[in-house]
Amino acid sequence: MRVEIWSDIACPWCYVGKARFEKGLDAFAHRGDVEVVHRSFELDPNRAKGDVVPVLDLLAQKYGRTREQAQAMEATVASNAHAEGLGYLAEGRDSGSTFDIHRVLHLAKARGLQSELLDLAYRANFAEEQSVFDDEVLVKLAVAAGLDETETRAVLADPDAYADEVRADEREAAELGANGVPFFVFDRRYGVSGGQPAEVFTQALEQAWKGRGPLTTLAASTGAEGETCDVDGNCA
Repeated sequence: MRVEIWSDIACPWCYVGKARFEKGLDAFAHRGDVEVVHRSFELDPNRAKGDVVPVLDLLAQKYGRTREQAQAMEATVASNAHAEGLGYLAEGRDSGSTFDIHRVLHLAKARGLQSELLDLAYRANFAEEQSVFDDEVLVKLAVAAGLDETETRAVLADPDAYADEVRADEREAAELGANGVPFFVFDRRYGVSGGQPAEVFTQALEQAWKGRGPLTTLAASTGAEGETCDVDGNCA
């Protein structure tokens, strides 16, 4: 069975949701028969490369809040992350275009190292105060994940490299009705929106395993709502 996960490195609920999904997967009896594929979704596809700003400044401007209110918003996400055993810095992080990150993640997918790079990128962005929007940081993470440095630099130097793959993922997300991330699709049978509790993911895995049918959004059918970041970059 295949599980496809649309997410963005800039999305805190994708970071938290990945951890919750993995806990749900661990509780699934057939976990060894599940292939997990990560797909691209940019929260701000119009963001220019090099347009990098502090997260707190971005939140305050986007939601019309004071810096103190923005700090409180980040503290809420941090609490959720810490509950899942994840590191999370409520201050000191940057926000920028994630297009190049997604392109390198597709390179990693082609080399069988996608999960390794994704984990390193999430950790760097949310827990280690490393700016993943800096090419040198991204190259360092790629090498740590097992990618070749020369090949990684060549991808970053060519704006067309893996660009079609990123755009194809994003078009498919739109076709499936995903207007926010994280968005999980279980064997093209069930869709789960948001960073749901681990038991919801286990339930979705069990239902998808049992039988085929048209794509159903599980959150809608159960009334459960998980935290998401929407297509306008809103993560509150």
